Amino acid sequence: MGRLRFPNTYIAVVVALLLTVPGLLPAQDAPLEGLDDFVEAGMEEWGIPGLAVAVVHRDEVVFARGYGVLHRDREAPVDEETVFGVASVSKAFTAAALGILVDEGLVHWDDPVMEHLPGFRLYDPYVTASTTIRDLLSHRVGVGRLTGNRIRWLPDRDRAELIRRVRHLGPEQAFRDDHVYSNVMYMVAGEIIPAVTGQSWGEFIRSRIFEPLGMERSNTSVTQIVEGENAAWPHQEIDGEVVPIERRNFDAVGPAASINTSVGELAAWIRLHLGTPGEVDGVRLLEEETVREMHRPQSIQSDGGLAGPVASYGLGWRVSTFEGVRTSSHGGATDGMNTNLVLVPEEELGIVVTTNTFNAFMNALTNRILDRFLDHPDRPWDQAFRDGYLQQYQAVRAARDSIHDAREEGTEPALPLEAYTGAYYDSLYADARVELEDEGLVLTFWGDDEMVADLEHWHHDTFRAVWRREEIREEFVRFTRGWGGEVAALHVEWVLRPRLLQVGAYPSDYTREAVLKRIDAGPEEPR
Repeated sequence: MGRLRFPNTYIAVVVALLLTVPGLLPAQDAPLEGLDDFVEAGMEEWGIPGLAVAVVHRDEVVFARGYGVLHRDREAPVDEETVFGVASVSKAFTAAALGILVDEGLVHWDDPVMEHLPGFRLYDPYVTASTTIRDLLSHRVGVGRLTGNRIRWLPDRDRAELIRRVRHLGPEQAFRDDHVYSNVMYMVAGEIIPAVTGQSWGEFIRSRIFEPLGMERSNTSVTQIVEGENAAWPHQEIDGEVVPIERRNFDAVGPAASINTSVGELAAWIRLHLGTPGEVDGVRLLEEETVREMHRPQSIQSDGGLAGPVASYGLGWRVSTFEGVRTSSHGGATDGMNTNLVLVPEEELGIVVTTNTFNAFMNALTNRILDRFLDHPDRPWDQAFRDGYLQQYQAVRAARDSIHDAREEGTEPALPLEAYTGAYYDSLYADARVELEDEGLVLTFWGDDEMVADLEHWHHDTFRAVWRREEIREEFVRFTRGWGGEVAALHVEWVLRPRLLQVGAYPSDYTREAVLKRIDAGPEEPR
């Protein structure tokens, strides 16, 4: 539930294209002159149904506007008050909420998590005892994703159970050795708030941040979006067509990803971090030093070496540069919603773009606005990102085709399909069930009607799980047998980040294999 990621090769293509384009246009006298035409052309090219943008400069909202429609098949327009799901932009709100508690002396950034959540455990006793609030917020614990942005992990279980199961999640990197992005660690961070205050994470965000900033329509759950409200619907490109999809509830990991808000209301949030940090219109929410700490580098996110770019992660913010000027930013991407929020503190400039489908145009738009305010000539970011995307699309399409070409034709499962049915269990991923339906196998995770997949035989004992909610796409699963020849385990290759979701969930360079053991007791958790 982070920013839609593009490989380094894709970014390199964008930069290379820009360097080879002649005749860059001069900057306009009016910083936002011609922006409407730029936006509308980009939306048409990328198939974006709805988009909203706001710009804050020197503590003034100098631009706030919506474009397009809430839903592809409806006429209701997007405006600056349209609510979008901003996904991982939520993380900075969670960090700020904990910053309020730091200011009140109720917690400290370097408190061990166990001091506030005694039941918290990780894969190693030393790591468990040493992990601090700062570690959670800066993604330096070393544990990563569990299912990726497409799939909710244990969506109907309470956060206490999720925290209990996290101890079974192994590390991707050594503790504090590298940056490993983790939504579930932000969920843990959010649970410190009720442990200390007695208020839920959502209620604290509403009363201590939304209300003082006048963010009256912002909320912390899709369950709070009323039918007919001025709220965007998510869309996704599937088989070459951008189609509307249903909203899904990510409340289980809400502190990482579940805020819904508008660019008009996010303008107040942006102002909180610029000018006099921590204060808006004479109302102080956070101490200035606390805000500055949120924007200080805490873990290295990427480092290009002596001549390359450096990016790091603060507390809920990515800290980097644009043309040598320092920026704080964060993206948000989940379930057909895509957001980009960028601050340039020394220019007192903030930009937020929200859209209701995955795309890279929002980055081109942000960069166009940055160029205008930083007195750079107009550069064809739209062309560069689009050309880079199309090159990436072709490469990923070819990689997917190679996976299909490697499929062994003419094989059959080793056993009758009935032999694969039953209940399966894992300490981290809990329960799943395989059943026979209409002469085919059906996989259901967690008893969740949204997590149902038809198992298409691929080859041997490997199947492709095609989720019935088509926007979730697919996973590969395989069965292994025990010494007696009986089915003993279900292996699921969770795609944690597709190379390009518009092509499909696979190919992917970031996966996690879960092994669920077959159990006789049914779907209940073994004791």
